[in-house]
Amino acid sequence: MRFIAFKICLFIILLINSRIVLAQDERAQLPLALRNAYFGVSVGSIDYDFGKDQFMNPNPLLYKFNSVTVNHPAVRLVLYGYEFNKYLSAQLTYMRPVSWVFYYYDKGAETNARSSVWMNVGGLTLRPQLPINEHIFINGEVGLGIVTRHGFNAEDGTPIITGVTYPTVLLGAGINYHINDNWRLMLSGAYTPKDNSEKQPTTTFIAAGFNYKLTPVSDKKLQEATETGYINPKQWLQIGYSSNIAGYGINNVLEKASLFWGGDVEAYQGLSVSYHQNIYHTAKVFALDWGVSGSIWQSTGKSKIQTNLKESFFTLSAFPVLRFNFLHTQPMDAYFYYSVAGPSYISKIIIDGVETGEHFTFQDNIGLGIFFGEKRNLNAELKIGHYSNGNIFPLNGAVKIPISLNLGYAF
Repeated sequence: MRFIAFKICLFIILLINSRIVLAQDERAQLPLALRNAYFGVSVGSIDYDFGKDQFMNPNPLLYKFNSVTVNHPAVRLVLYGYEFNKYLSAQLTYMRPVSWVFYYYDKGAETNARSSVWMNVGGLTLRPQLPINEHIFINGEVGLGIVTRHGFNAEDGTPIITGVTYPTVLLGAGINYHINDNWRLMLSGAYTPKDNSEKQPTTTFIAAGFNYKLTPVSDKKLQEATETGYINPKQWLQIGYSSNIAGYGINNVLEKASLFWGGDVEAYQGLSVSYHQNIYHTAKVFALDWGVSGSIWQSTGKSKIQTNLKESFFTLSAFPVLRFNFLHTQPMDAYFYYSVAGPSYISKIIIDGVETGEHFTFQDNIGLGIFFGEKRNLNAELKIGHYSNGNIFPLNGAVKIPISLNLGYAF
């Protein structure tokens, strides 16, 4: 009731001030889907007993298992969690090792050949919790897990370690320390059982990390967002052109720095049209946008499998954008932005001889941009991009998008 009364009072005050201020303040408050939502990161150790049992030897005269290396450092992300009350929440998670499992084997005259096995676990789970005191909570976790494994083949294409995607049970437990209303420190564990039919071993994960819970914006911060005088464009259209004329240097540098992703397929050029809308902004720095786009691309025709024939394909995407306004000046406002895991459709699943997975994929972009003009209704961006399915399918040959110039108009 208090929150409803506050909304009514705020509406009346803003209506008296101006309709423009009302629109700004509405976007200065978190949208309903994000109030009481949380996001998190946990870093720890993953363990699974990969070994000779998974090694399906297609030809004992040519192939001989030697050893396997399991790399234990791993990360688990809470992509989206929602706290219904202090006793129950639900969350969407993604867990993977930092480095893959490596198999060493003899292949004919070649000794100790090495191939990797990629493994990740997605989760959609309920998370009941009980308070021990004001700050300490214990929780359980139960729900659906999706195990994805990318294996490798013999030279004739016969699987040695099969690639699989299958549903399973995901269980977990943990203890949380609530520093305040937003920050929670966690010790946690997760577990998926062994699956004999898929030759998948039991997976366990033990980690430490944090969750950050979003809460409704206070009256003080709403007023601050009103008084800054900064213009936050509500929606804008963009048209963009991508070209590899400058190469893929920026893509490669950010990939090596683990700040972005590369790809087995390289786009030669592309044309895109997109629509963006701001759904939340703070007084000065942070903004959250969403958008949709359609793009047509042409590949280089070159990859690990040399085809030398350019291929055309298209993508359709919806995507979130995290935008950070780092400079406010009289002629322009400059920003950095990062867009991750935008659900997308890709028209081809084999490009330049590389199997990219399924038609469902994700779009990622990173770039710099400006809004300029007296009303901040003109927009320009430079960005690079990436398409891949995040290893949710056994095959995941990614697509690398070179630098793009995008021009837009806000209204």
